[in-house]
Amino acid sequence: MSHTEAMLAYYGDRQVSAQWRDMLRAMADEFDTQLDVHELRALMSRIGERFAQGKPLGACATLDDLELALNRVWTALDWGWAELVDLSEHLAVRHFCAPLDHAFGAKAAVWASAFLEGAYQRWFFDLGAGERLALRQVEPSPVIDVGGVAQPYYEFRLAR
Repeated sequence: MSHTEAMLAYYGDRQVSAQWRDMLRAMADEFDTQLDVHELRALMSRIGERFAQGKPLGACATLDDLELALNRVWTALDWGWAELVDLSEHLAVRHFCAPLDHAFGAKAAVWASAFLEGAYQRWFFDLGAGERLALRQVEPSPVIDVGGVAQPYYEFRLAR
């Protein structure tokens, strides 16, 4: 199954819960009025780290093990999935179908993704990357054509 087919199937089956959508968007609007983008990214990164601390991955001997462990977390929560790609100069962490835009609204796109950045950074730290390697988001977000619609996904680079 291609990424396009997988994304269409995923979005067809899942959505942000209606019971939370309006509250999360109101919260995002309030965040926007109280904090600048740098502060919001820092806050979301800390929230992501706290999230990851509560979801330890366990031992991972290979990148395949790590990808499976990450995806056990994300798919159990209907948060899409991750793909790890070793590009020799860095490790690409690609996260597809995270519900951040749907939950917080398109305005929050510049800061909400820091949640994922914080979570991944924490997991890599816990797995031994320590402070030697840093995870940074690729900007602008790459996109995949899904049925003629450009769908962004999040990509992070783990490198020195």
